[in-house]
Amino acid sequence: MTQPVSPPRDSADKVPSTNEAPAWRSLVFRADVRTLSLLGVLAALIVIGGITKPDEFLDTRNLQLVLTQASVIGVVTVGMTFVITSGGIDLSVGAIVALASVWATTVATQEYGFAGILFTAVLVGVGCGLVNGLLIAYGGMVPFIATLAMLASARGLALQITDGRTQIVTVDGILDLGERDSYVLGVPPLVMVFAVVTIIGWLVLNRTTFGRRTVAVGGNAEAARLAGIDVRRQRLYLYLLSGLCCGIAAFLLIILSGSGQNTNGNLYELDAIAAAIIGGTLLSGGRGTITGSVLGVLIFTTITNIFALNNLQSDVQQIAKGAIIVAAVLVQRRTASTT
Repeated sequence: MTQPVSPPRDSADKVPSTNEAPAWRSLVFRADVRTLSLLGVLAALIVIGGITKPDEFLDTRNLQLVLTQASVIGVVTVGMTFVITSGGIDLSVGAIVALASVWATTVATQEYGFAGILFTAVLVGVGCGLVNGLLIAYGGMVPFIATLAMLASARGLALQITDGRTQIVTVDGILDLGERDSYVLGVPPLVMVFAVVTIIGWLVLNRTTFGRRTVAVGGNAEAARLAGIDVRRQRLYLYLLSGLCCGIAAFLLIILSGSGQNTNGNLYELDAIAAAIIGGTLLSGGRGTITGSVLGVLIFTTITNIFALNNLQSDVQQIAKGAIIVAAVLVQRRTASTT
């Protein structure tokens, strides 16, 4: 009796692949819709600002100010996007910015000039990121607890260094970068640094093995480990990256304010997390978007500017931000349930 011939295994394996292209197109479509939605929100905010305070909001100086303020928190958000994409969290970014800014503006550090301030800010940021990474990746601590401890420690050390006083920068090279004479074609140096960090971050996340490993660890850490990825080392690198971004942001803040204060970076962790979330980065990990995070930063910075120009209370501003965050999370949950 002739036995029925089963189809070759190869042909059976190829069947699911016929649906892969539509799935990828659907994913890209959702990403495009999300980006277009954020652009629409940003455009609506610009229109609102132009209507409520046309002479002030649309003034070139004010627009430059918005971009400059967005640059500092934007650099922090790029690093935060990588951490959240991997399934982690970093609550210490604001405190690290404060510690790096005051350590880099002490009298002893300023004696080394421009290079000394830049090197110190970056070194302190990376050092704090290293501690976070070691505690989380090799110490087995939960990211929430480890970075919360760093938040308290860094704030305390920053206060101890300054003794509660503002440290004024006297290095001409730093102060000159904050002047309008240093603008290139009307673009402040801080904005150009932010643009460079954003481009590099996008390329690393979307076009390198490091970025693919980050997404893999956030999607399923155990599966990533079985696939040969050193999950602990990857997490260490990610917190080093977050610390590096905090160090760069601290240097930009020093340029912007011309000083170092222990109160610098206040609530930066919440702003960075919020910007990443509304940009489309999943809190549970496995998906991140630098473009969306940058748009989230611009949206929040524009909201702050509009509220300030219209003399609205800061509590109303916080309520508006909270509503945006809740709406973004609800959209994420709805998108995830339909995937």
